[in-house]
Amino acid sequence: MAAAGTGVETVEVDIHTLFLHIAVILIAGKTFGTIFKRLGIPPVLGEVFAGIVLGQSILGIIPLSEAVKVLAELGVILLLFQVGLEADIHTLVRVGIWSVAVAFVGAVLPFFGGFVLSYYVFDLPLISSLFIGGALTATSIGITVRVLTDLGKHKDRFAQIVLGAAVLDDILGVIILAALYEFSKTRTVDLQSTGKLMLYIAIFFVVAPFVARAVAKLISYAVDRLKDMDIIPSAILSLVLFTGYGAYRVGSPEILGAFTAGLALSRSFNFPWVSFLKLSENVIHKVEEGILPLVWVVAPIFFVSVGLALNLKAIDFSSPDFWVLSLSLIAVAVLGKVLSGFVIKGTLREKLSVGISMMPRGEVGLIFAEFGRSFKAIDDVGYAVVVFVVAVTTLIAPVLLKITLRA
Repeated sequence: MAAAGTGVETVEVDIHTLFLHIAVILIAGKTFGTIFKRLGIPPVLGEVFAGIVLGQSILGIIPLSEAVKVLAELGVILLLFQVGLEADIHTLVRVGIWSVAVAFVGAVLPFFGGFVLSYYVFDLPLISSLFIGGALTATSIGITVRVLTDLGKHKDRFAQIVLGAAVLDDILGVIILAALYEFSKTRTVDLQSTGKLMLYIAIFFVVAPFVARAVAKLISYAVDRLKDMDIIPSAILSLVLFTGYGAYRVGSPEILGAFTAGLALSRSFNFPWVSFLKLSENVIHKVEEGILPLVWVVAPIFFVSVGLALNLKAIDFSSPDFWVLSLSLIAVAVLGKVLSGFVIKGTLREKLSVGISMMPRGEVGLIFAEFGRSFKAIDDVGYAVVVFVVAVTTLIAPVLLKITLRA
């Protein structure tokens, strides 16, 4: 689920001020990321922290404008394209069953745990409890992927399981949010509409990589005829955006489209029945050479925007009720995701690495919080609790993952 859909309040800024904001975001993100890296902390946390410092939580000098949200969205889309480009599709297929199991357990346990705790223990309203449970199901795939990449573990078997599970988790998040949206309005769940949504997403995920590879082959053919390799980056970027839009039209997160486009252009996308669509090494190299530097520039904007979206001032840290509910939900949020790692076969470290990698909620949890508040499904206290749980799980997961992988 992407940054542009967070529903967090935004402001309009003039173009000159926007230039200043982007400059500050890029400098602050890189500076804090470097400082955190020097301290042995994953640099992605430095970028999120930069957003917390610059945003409404502390200094309040950089608002989360629509333009920044668009750039953040572009950043996470390109990041997932890069992940797909570097992914081994054959490994993804081999670990597919484990990814499905991790995604299912990692969504069901936090959802029902959060719902039961909120509804039966803390006597919150039914719709509030459902939204809180929904907020705990999500995984911020952008943060997870960045941490694994920074640690050089993104090509390991467990990382491929996490990647597949996180993508599925995002899809499950969209389906749950759509169902909760209907329930908040009608107090009924339309199973037919939910089923259609799931079918459309499944068809898209199967068909889109082959369509993207066919389009890429046409681009490659045009390059050969025109003798101009420089058209590849802009053409491929257009392809990524088109697949992102296509994913959105079928009700799926835009990142799913970008990820499938990356898979389609990857070196591992080599099946006998589509051998005629094989891309030359020169084309793939030009794609990497043209697109990846753009990822390095805009991806940090996404992580800074996660911090900008957090409003820690809205949290009443002096309230005992807030702390009891928050700590209880954090325990459920952490335990539910960690246990999902234990459904796979592997070493204890691999199981823990998978579970911890699924922990960050990031911008995805904020979507549920904002939608819940906009529908008046959760009150200010419930909103503050969800924001705090999102912040804690987002910030502790990279640290725990680094400790686990380096242990």
